[in-house]
Amino acid sequence: MPDDVCQAGVVLRTLLFVHGVAALGVGFRADGVRQWLVEVSVVVAAVLPATLVWLLAACALGRGVRRAMPLGMQWLALCGLGAACGAMAWGLLVLLGQIGEGLPGAVATVGSGAALAAAVFHWLRQRSRLRLPAGTQARLAELQSRIRPHFLFNALNSAIALVRVDPAQAEAVLEDLAELFRAALVGSGERVTLGDEVELAQRYLAIEQVRFGERLTVRWKIDPLVARARVPSLLLQPLVENAVKHGVEPSPTGGHIRIRAQARHGHALVTITNTVPQGKARKGHGMALRNVRERLALLHDLQMRFEAGPIEGGRFRVRLLIPLDKETRT
Repeated sequence: MPDDVCQAGVVLRTLLFVHGVAALGVGFRADGVRQWLVEVSVVVAAVLPATLVWLLAACALGRGVRRAMPLGMQWLALCGLGAACGAMAWGLLVLLGQIGEGLPGAVATVGSGAALAAAVFHWLRQRSRLRLPAGTQARLAELQSRIRPHFLFNALNSAIALVRVDPAQAEAVLEDLAELFRAALVGSGERVTLGDEVELAQRYLAIEQVRFGERLTVRWKIDPLVARARVPSLLLQPLVENAVKHGVEPSPTGGHIRIRAQARHGHALVTITNTVPQGKARKGHGMALRNVRERLALLHDLQMRFEAGPIEGGRFRVRLLIPLDKETRT
């Protein structure tokens, strides 16, 4: 049973779908627009609480017994729950005088509840299935845009140059490079913690620090409370690479990068800010930004926020707002 039913975006879309179907059904019996509006307002008073009860129960079942129930039992449970909520709506409609107490009205309402529950559950299953191909496509695009040949060339050259001068640092560069490759080849649907992503971004910037030296200045400010937030793998590295590529590399004097992560109202607010050289900024294709935005939307839907653009002071800023789970909040 998909856990998506607990997300705010899914709840909103389900409410709109159910009420849209109810409004269309009322349209078949209304004689005019005024009567249709009146009857829709009455029907909503009965359909809304029934739909919310189904969503709350489905959310509880999804988190509690999803793995223990076979697919057939999931269909039976949710359709049966939909029928029960349809019976609840029928009772409310009878109290409101919208329909009679006869058996045909009860059967139609109960059957409609079961059918709507089946439609929503089918949509949720299709939504879950779409995650893997979407994640795979985003990962392939990242492998092309993120681990670029010239970056590997520069990293290996840095290690070679350090072998005789500072073997320990050369070994550290190769270890960081190996860790980047390991993260790039991890399963496309895997979720990691924000703390893991911060560590991976630090390894990447450590390699670039060898190449740029004093031209690259990095400041970190990470709140330990947000380290356990769940995010898609390889979330921060493409963003900090963008900051290096467009903020540090084209500038003869280098640039500054600032990464912050703090807890705010049950969310993790991640901000990446970099300086942009005047007159030498290179306009990219935005592939990394699109990939990050799409994967966040796929994972957190309407609960996430993504902003990217120039700000005052000749800087570029990316802001991510990621929901924290209950364990992380406590």
